[in-house]
Amino acid sequence: MTDDSVTPMMAQYLEIKAQYADAILFYRMGDFYEMFFDDAVAASEALDIALTKRGFHLGEPIPMCGVPVVAAEGHLLSLIRKGFRVAIAEQMEDPAEAKKRGSKSVVRRDVVRLVTPGTLTEDSLLEARRHNFLCAWAEIREEGALAWTDISTGELRVMPCTRPRLAPELARLMPREILVAEMAEASVRDVAADLGAAVTEIARAAFDSAGAERRLCTLWQVATLDAFGAYGRAEIAAMGALVDYLDLTQRGKLPLLRPPVREALGGAMLIDAATRRNLEITTSMSGGRTGSLLEAVDRTATAGGARLLERRLSAPSRDLSVIDARLDSVAYLIEHSALRASLREALRRVPDIDRALSRLALDRGGPRDLAAIRNGLFQAQLIAERMAGNGDAVLQEAAESLIGNDEVISILNQSLIEDPPLLARDGGFVAAGFDPDLDETRKLRDEGRAVIAGMQAQYASETGVQSLKIKHNNVLGYFIEVTATHAEKMMSQPLCETFIHRQTTANQVRFTTLALSELETRILNAGNHALELEKQHFNRMRNLVLATAGTIGIAARGLAELDVAAAFADLASGEGWARPKVDATHAFHIEAGRHPVVERALRRQGAAAFVANDCALTAQDAPAIWLLTGPNMAGKSTFLRQNALITLLAQCGSFVPAAAAHIGLVSQLFSRVGASDDLARGRSTFMVEMVETAAILNQADDRAFVILDEIGRGTATYDGLSIAWATLEHLHDANRCRALFATHYHEMTSLAQKLSGVENATVSVKEWKGDVIFLHEVRRGAADRSYGVQVAKLAGLPEPVIERAKVVLEALESGDRDGGARRKTLVDDLPLFRVAPQATITPARTSVLEDRLKDINPDELSPIAALNLVYELKKALAE
Repeated sequence: MTDDSVTPMMAQYLEIKAQYADAILFYRMGDFYEMFFDDAVAASEALDIALTKRGFHLGEPIPMCGVPVVAAEGHLLSLIRKGFRVAIAEQMEDPAEAKKRGSKSVVRRDVVRLVTPGTLTEDSLLEARRHNFLCAWAEIREEGALAWTDISTGELRVMPCTRPRLAPELARLMPREILVAEMAEASVRDVAADLGAAVTEIARAAFDSAGAERRLCTLWQVATLDAFGAYGRAEIAAMGALVDYLDLTQRGKLPLLRPPVREALGGAMLIDAATRRNLEITTSMSGGRTGSLLEAVDRTATAGGARLLERRLSAPSRDLSVIDARLDSVAYLIEHSALRASLREALRRVPDIDRALSRLALDRGGPRDLAAIRNGLFQAQLIAERMAGNGDAVLQEAAESLIGNDEVISILNQSLIEDPPLLARDGGFVAAGFDPDLDETRKLRDEGRAVIAGMQAQYASETGVQSLKIKHNNVLGYFIEVTATHAEKMMSQPLCETFIHRQTTANQVRFTTLALSELETRILNAGNHALELEKQHFNRMRNLVLATAGTIGIAARGLAELDVAAAFADLASGEGWARPKVDATHAFHIEAGRHPVVERALRRQGAAAFVANDCALTAQDAPAIWLLTGPNMAGKSTFLRQNALITLLAQCGSFVPAAAAHIGLVSQLFSRVGASDDLARGRSTFMVEMVETAAILNQADDRAFVILDEIGRGTATYDGLSIAWATLEHLHDANRCRALFATHYHEMTSLAQKLSGVENATVSVKEWKGDVIFLHEVRRGAADRSYGVQVAKLAGLPEPVIERAKVVLEALESGDRDGGARRKTLVDDLPLFRVAPQATITPARTSVLEDRLKDINPDELSPIAALNLVYELKKALAE
C-alpha cells in the first residue's frame, strides 16, 4: 500500500530543504536528527549508518537515516571532512505548544546554523592548537585583497593581495574554506583547491564595496572604518563578504569579531606552497603534524600560544626591529630560568580563553566556558604579578595586558562552582550562597527527595511489601511500584482506598496516592524554578563577559605572546641553540648548524649524534652560491633544508640550532627539493620540477634565499645538465641571490672558476673495501664521483645487477676518458646482460685462522702468550 500524499511534517521538511539544497539537512525529531531522500542516502554512506525507510512519496519509499542529538558533533565532523555542508534545523517550540493548535499540527522548525568547514566552533570539531581560517578573496579592477578570520577566536585580518600573490598567501594560511565571487576565474578556484580547501561561491553582491562598508560599520557600531585604518575598496569588499557569509551561516548570530588588523604587503617573508611542502614547516609530507618543524619546536603550554607559534612559523617577519625585540624576550627568559619555569607552570593552567569567548558570543557556550574565562583570567592576574618589574619591553607590554579584569574574575568566582557542567540546561553550576532565592528553592527540591525516601519507607511498612519502591519517569511522574506478586494485596481492601492503580506492565504494577501527587507537584515546581533561576544567572554572567570581551581578548593575546617567548627560551636552553644575528646586510654565515627535525629524530631513535656543518655564503660584491656535490644518502638534502629552516627560525624570533649564525635579512625563501608528480593536471615529475624552478627564477630578488636539489635529473643527461647549468648562471647573474645548489652533474663544478660568486662544496665520504661510508661532513671542494652503484648495493639490489652496473659504469667512464669515442659503440661493445641461473648458495667454509680465533679470549692472554699467538697465526697463514 502506498500513500502519495505529503504529510504536514514532510511538507515542512521539503520547504526547509529547498532553501538549503546544497547542504545535508539535519531535521530535529525529538532526540534525533533525521535525514530523508538523497540526504539520507549520502549521509548513510558517508557515516556508515543504517539506511531505512519512512512512508512513501510519489509512490516510492522515502529513504531515511538518523543520528542521536547527543552524538551529533562526531557525525558533523565526519561529514565536514568529507566535503559536505550541514544545515541544522531545530525544533523552535515545545511539542506541547504545537498540540494546542490541533492534534495534527507540526512543531515549528527552522535552520539555526549552516555548518561549513570554515565556520566550526566546537572543541570536538577543531584542533585546539591550530587555527581554522575562513578566507575571502576580492578583486576590483586590478586591485585584489584577501581577508581571513577564525570565528573560534574572533581574529580578523586583511591585506592587499594581487592574483599572483594569492597562492603563496593561501599556502601560508592553509584555510579550511575560501569564499570567491560567483563565476570567478577557474585559476582562482584551482589555487584554492590545490590546498585542499573547500571553495564556496557566493553572490557577487556580497563583494560590493559600498554595501560591505555599511555592513562593517554596523557590525562594529562606528560611523566610518577610518578609526581602524585606511582600506582599499577590494579590502573592504573581502571583509564585507566574510561578514555577509557569517551572517548567513550563523543565522544572524554573528561571532565576536575583533576590529580588523591590516597586514602590510611585504611585512612577512614570502614562502610559496612548494617550499612549505618541501621544508615541512607546519605539516609533514604525509600531511600530519608529526615530522614537521612545528612539531619539533613546539613547547608552548597553551592552545593560544600554539596557534601564535604556528602563525609565526608560517610568516617569519621582515621587520628587523620586531625580530630583535622577540629575540631579546627569548634571551631574557633564558637568563632568568627561575622566572621562566614559574611562568610556564602558570601557563599550563590557562584554558583556551579565545575559543570559550567565541562560543559564548555565538550562544553555543555553557557554564564550562564561563569557568574557562574565570580560570584563565585568574592565572593571567597571577602571571602579571610575577612579571611585575621583570622582562624586556615586549614581555612587559604583554604582562600589562593581563590586568584590568578584576570585576569579571570576582563575579565569576562568586557565582560559579569550581567544576561546572558543560550545558546550562543541566543546572547545578551556580555556587551556593550566591543567590538566597535559588538556595531556598534548591533546599525545597532536595528536601523533597528526602521526603520521597521517607514516604517510601512509610508505605512499605504500612503495606508490608518491603520491595515497594517509589520511582519516576517522564510519562507518569512519581509512582509506586511493586512486583506482580503483590498486586492483588495492593488492590484489595483497605489498601485500594489509598493506593490508586495507574499502570500494569509485564512484571510490575504501578500505583499513586493523593499525598504523592501533591508532593510531586511541589518537587517539580521547585526543580524547574531552580533551573530557571540558574539560566537567568548564566545569561547575566554571559552578558558581563561579552561586555568586557575587548579586555579579555587583549589578555588572551598577552598570554599567547608570553607563552611563545617562554617556549622558545625553554627550547633554546634545553637544546643548546644560539641567538642569531639578523641585520640588513647580505651575510649568511652559519657555524655548526643542525637540522632540528632530523636531530630530534636521531635522538629519539638512540642513533649517532647529528653531524653539524658550517655554511658561509657571503661574498664581496657578488652573490654567494655554494655548488654542492656528493653521493646520494650523504646528507646533501638535509644540509640544504637545515640552512633554510635556520633562516626561517631566526626571522620568527627564535634562537637557532647552531653554534652561531649571522643572517642578512631574507625577503623570500624558495625550495626545490625532492620529486613528485601532479597526475591530476597531467604533469610529470619533471614538469612539476620545471614549474617550481621557473617560479623561483621569475620571482627571487637579491634578498632571497634559494635551495635547489638535483635540477634537471628528471630528463636525459645532456638536457638535464644544460638546464641545471643555465639555472645556476641565471641565479648568479640575474637573481643575484644567496643559494645552495646541490647536483650530481660534476661537470658543473668548473663553473666555480668562471662565476665569481660560486664556490664548490662537497659532502665527505670514505671508501673501505669497496663500500662507501657516509661522514655527513660538508667541506669546500668538489666530489669526483657519485657512488651511485655503492648506494644501490646498500639498498639491497641483487648482486648480478650490481656487478653489471659496475661493468657499464667502467665502460662509460672509459668513453669519457677517450673523448666519448667509445660511447658511440657502447651498445655493440658490451655483451648483453645475462642473469645467471639461480643456484643454491652454500655458506663459504671458514679458514683455519678463523677457527683458531673463535676459541681465543683476548682478556685471558698474557703478553707472552699473545706474542706467541701472533707467531702461530703467521706460520699458519704462510702454510
